[in-house]
Amino acid sequence: DFLCISLVYGFIQLRYNLGDKTVILQTLQKVNANGKTWHSLKAGRVGNEGYLDLDGINITQKASPGMNVLDTHTDFFVGGVSSLNLVNSMAVENEPTGFTGCIREIVINNRELKLTATDPKGGANVGDCDGTACGYTVCKNNGTCRVGNSGFSCSCPKEWTGNTCEQSIHCSQNRCRSQALCIPQPTSFSYTCVCALGWSGKYCDSKIPFFIANFVGNSYIKYRDPYYGKRDLQYSRISLNFTTNQTEGLIVWMGKGEDEDNDFLAIGLANGTLKVVINLGERISVPLIHSKYSSCCDERWHFITVVQNQTCIKVYLDEELIVFEDIDPQRKYTALNYGGICYFGGFEIGRNVNVVTTGLFQKEFVGKIKDVVLFQDSKKIQLMKAEGYNVYNGNYGN
Repeated sequence: DFLCISLVYGFIQLRYNLGDKTVILQTLQKVNANGKTWHSLKAGRVGNEGYLDLDGINITQKASPGMNVLDTHTDFFVGGVSSLNLVNSMAVENEPTGFTGCIREIVINNRELKLTATDPKGGANVGDCDGTACGYTVCKNNGTCRVGNSGFSCSCPKEWTGNTCEQSIHCSQNRCRSQALCIPQPTSFSYTCVCALGWSGKYCDSKIPFFIANFVGNSYIKYRDPYYGKRDLQYSRISLNFTTNQTEGLIVWMGKGEDEDNDFLAIGLANGTLKVVINLGERISVPLIHSKYSSCCDERWHFITVVQNQTCIKVYLDEELIVFEDIDPQRKYTALNYGGICYFGGFEIGRNVNVVTTGLFQKEFVGKIKDVVLFQDSKKIQLMKAEGYNVYNGNYGN
């Protein structure tokens, strides 16, 4: 499999192969070759449908029915490759050659790549394209960069301050403690503190131990499984108790959640019913939705267990078997390679649940979670010792 973007006789080409057929898209217009004009390029695919957009002019093309996942398992190269032997003969129109020009602001699946001297794994014959100390986006939040004798300086908009305009003026004198996040509130000329896991209070200065995690929205816990390397991933299991009065929300996501190809096991609520989705590789299974009766949003505690035995999935709700399905009788993929990562309640601040889950779940979980057990472990995981924000003590009122 491959996906390649190249410059061919002045036109931009997108070529990708998902395992069965190479799809080729080409822009309708040429790029300006004067070396002074920046162009905006967007390219990619949704399933087997590719799209290519140069300066707002878009073309799309759907591949023949078949494979719809890009499985590369290689490094990502920009501007050239370390060896021409790495380039598939169908990925380019002519003999592969390195790109000559300037590239900036590369965003892959909503994550910007840092094109610095230290962040990439390697490279050669690449220099600073701007040629000044200002570079590209040195000044954040629409700040204006000026070159001086000792480097650069930023002139910041009135709402921002700092050497690179990186800090809101409302947070410049904040009192948030214990690794809390300062969230500016421009309308009230103030700020709020979003507390790290295990802390509470207006300024996150009160230590709180808990066994029940209370998610209030815009909350998450990220747990790293210390036994992941020893797990038999063909036989996964997770169980937990939850309570909520909401009809929508992501309860747990076992998986890295970095791109659409990552394996995952997800549990959540959709339209007031329990929804379980599992992806063991290449395709997303049909969501397993329990709609017999709406029992998940009544503010009572509910006990859920999901068991994966290769491709056979069992879901228990309050100790009743509600789903028993073989999601792939062909047994092509049988292991849940979740990367040792479990998210509870949502994802990192700024990562939208609807975007990360590609619409499978609409919003963060609001409610309480307790008694989480992975696989056949004898002990419950200690949620408050993980990474997280905006999660509080739910021990009271139970």
